[in-house]
Amino acid sequence: MVDTPGTGDDGTQDVAGELVEHALGHLFSAALRTAAHCRIADRLAAGPRTAGQLAELTDTNAGHLRRVLRYLATRGIFREDATGAFHLTPLGDALRTDAPNSLHEGVLLLTDSIFLRTSAGLEETVRKAGPSFERIFGKPFFDHLADDPALEELFDTGMAALSGPIDAVIAGTYPFPEKGTVVDVGGGRGGLLRAVLRGRPGLTGILFDRPGAVSTHMLADDDSIRGRWRADAGDFFAEVPEGGDLYVIKHVLHNWPDDGCLRILRNCRAAMAPDARLLIVDAVLPSGNAPHLGKTLDVVMSAVLDGQERTEDEFSALLTVAGLRLTRILPTEMHPSIVEAEVA
Repeated sequence: MVDTPGTGDDGTQDVAGELVEHALGHLFSAALRTAAHCRIADRLAAGPRTAGQLAELTDTNAGHLRRVLRYLATRGIFREDATGAFHLTPLGDALRTDAPNSLHEGVLLLTDSIFLRTSAGLEETVRKAGPSFERIFGKPFFDHLADDPALEELFDTGMAALSGPIDAVIAGTYPFPEKGTVVDVGGGRGGLLRAVLRGRPGLTGILFDRPGAVSTHMLADDDSIRGRWRADAGDFFAEVPEGGDLYVIKHVLHNWPDDGCLRILRNCRAAMAPDARLLIVDAVLPSGNAPHLGKTLDVVMSAVLDGQERTEDEFSALLTVAGLRLTRILPTEMHPSIVEAEVA
């Protein structure tokens, strides 16, 4: 086994220990997935429990479960007290299946083998300048999803879960108009459109995405927006619905290289009236070495889809080629920003 010395008496950095922790980062994903699968957060919602109590509820081995939970407690997912009982933390609470904006399905998606195996092949991505996903699974990501209904459902529900907190922030950050029509291009199950329509009773909306995503949309579940939306299935590489006053593309462009983005943007430009606006909701990468979730997602996109996160200059260049003009960027309290554009 690896010897990982602690921090020295003089406070010097434990370089070996720190690197070993980083090298075992995949273990944290596996532990987090285990806790999500066993629904540990659900079992702790009523109060703290020991590993033995949790093992009885989850049909697991108490000793091994305690070791996993103790490890997750070092990352703030749970908290172990002096009696050996585990408590929920704010991070762990978000794993509850019934929590507001639950991230349970999102964690199951991001820790699925489609991502873990792809990440393990990252060296191939770097060496061959292309997504390792396609070489591992034999076809592009979205084609693979289309051939596996269960995986496609996990993707749609997982993305909806991950998007929930972001949707509320976007709806509250951008000054959406009081009237008009919002077209959500590649809007998945409609979480963002629902949040926007809730806040603007005079708006109507169009949800536009793949048939599989649109068929499971959540818009019909909300009486407050009844009669103010429609859901259209289609391919944004071919065309997007006309008649919108505001077009929104959230977490779509980062899936594609520049040529794919230009096809989507040009289709939006063709559908837009001269006074329409376009909003791109994606990370806008900052300069410097500070941590930013967009920099993490940028590597994920390169390995899975041959996509990328972009800087302000890169967004501006794409928009210009597509016949659009960047007008402003609105940062949010979360990792994505709102890039606003108009017809050039």
